[in-house]
Amino acid sequence: MKKTFFTLFLLFTTTLFYAQEDNVINVQLPTEQKYEFTPVIDIEASAVKSQGNTGTCWSYASSSFLESEIYKNTGEMIDISEMYNVRHTYPKKAWNYVMRQGKIQFSEGGLAHDVFNSVATYGLVPESAYSGLKNGKTKHDHSKIVPELKVVLDAYIKNDKKSEYPSWTTSVDSILDLHLGKVPTTFFYDGIMYDPLTFLKKTKIQASDYITLTSFKHQPYNTSFVLNIPDNFSNGLFYNITLDALVHETDNALKQGYTIALDCDVSEKTFSAKYGVAILPKNIEDQEKCLTYVVEENTVSPELRQQEFENYNTTDDHLMHIVGMVKDQNGNEYYKVKNSWGAKVGKIGNNGYIYMSKAFFRLKTISILVNKSALSNNLKNDLKI
Repeated sequence: MKKTFFTLFLLFTTTLFYAQEDNVINVQLPTEQKYEFTPVIDIEASAVKSQGNTGTCWSYASSSFLESEIYKNTGEMIDISEMYNVRHTYPKKAWNYVMRQGKIQFSEGGLAHDVFNSVATYGLVPESAYSGLKNGKTKHDHSKIVPELKVVLDAYIKNDKKSEYPSWTTSVDSILDLHLGKVPTTFFYDGIMYDPLTFLKKTKIQASDYITLTSFKHQPYNTSFVLNIPDNFSNGLFYNITLDALVHETDNALKQGYTIALDCDVSEKTFSAKYGVAILPKNIEDQEKCLTYVVEENTVSPELRQQEFENYNTTDDHLMHIVGMVKDQNGNEYYKVKNSWGAKVGKIGNNGYIYMSKAFFRLKTISILVNKSALSNNLKNDLKI
């Protein structure tokens, strides 16, 4: 039976006509679609902040996560001091650098568990008690802190007569106090006097209630290991699960009303604070298009994830805070991720948030930190929780 085909191209819609005997079938092919996001899960979180000219995203993300946890515990949204945790973490990084004789990285970076290590020992304070800003400054700039600390630490490491050398720990404290201020021993909050440990009790936070999850093939699944990444100076443990399980645990936590601290790679061109999205297009020619339009995304296997980690295409660039989920007009789900680059960043009105596709999450996530209560029953059983 003879068939004739002809195609009519229009400016915005492509229509294909099939002529067969007396029947004509008109088929509308899909056109380019700009993102249309609708909320799926939206968990209470504090306002977006800016970390300024600092490498302290790890404290901003984890402190934001703590604020949501405190709200879940108490119903009170408390503005937690990011710099209090930073101030107590620098001396630990300095000690590690000195004891390893300068053979490791010494930088502003850290991870979520560093905040919880600080919380366990030194408690918490509100932003009103310790801002880390001095002399009327309103924006953070830590550009001089690491260079000044490194001069002191390197001098000690290179000095042969260490018993005659002045205590480097005193110098470290002096530099930190100069830039960030002395930490308070007591303070008032809502008319009540606290110290950092009694304030921690007020928040009902227990540092031991949290766990870091990851997914890599170079270590056995369902075991804990020290992930060898530059910012893991404190040798924090990561619990290794399958990639599908990592996504499942993230979704499960959000559905139960728990937020998540996220460590991931943001070096890709398709991670855009300007457009407020993080996408993993299947076709390289869609790298620019995917920031505005829905495109087909790559399929991420555990093998691809491992390859990108081992060739350094995936590194622990940045920490953020997952506070919910949205979906596009086709039903594709994205994580709503709170960033710490300020609320004014963004072209499509995300106000400092990033909508991260699950494909991007699968490839570029280093780890997540979550409340143990938010874990699935299967994982709780594995961990004997």
